Amino acid sequence: MSYLNSVTIVGFVGADPEQRQARNNGSKFTVLSVATQRSWKNAQDEWSSKVEWHRICVIRPRLAEYVATAIKKGSHVLIEGTLVSSTYEPTNGKSKKSKAAKITSWSIRADVVRKLDRGEPEPEATASGSEASGHAPEPSDASRF
Repeated sequence: MSYLNSVTIVGFVGADPEQRQARNNGSKFTVLSVATQRSWKNAQDEWSSKVEWHRICVIRPRLAEYVATAIKKGSHVLIEGTLVSSTYEPTNGKSKKSKAAKITSWSIRADVVRKLDRGEPEPEATASGSEASGHAPEPSDASRF
């Protein structure tokens, strides 16, 4: 029997990506928020919509560095990765006898981050760099580190 955990998100970045450092091993990773929107017609035949926010974690070192430097607030992006859950008990300052509810949060661990913005050159694709090599880099080159 096979299982699949695959997520694809296409949306807009809500804030500049933030680089962080893992507590356990000190490795750097990048976190960003991506908004998606869905629309539907309600019972009154009027359009309704809802925005969903997705927490994206980029752990792969070169991809994390690319995201931190090339992706900015408002960028249109495609994210491919896996859905990951984390469960923790919040500290609420009450006595030890009180039962604390466990909280589960969900994030997406990104394997691919691709800019979808049109007319905005990639940082690596400068005019002199693309002419010197004889060809422009493929858009997917930078996003698959």
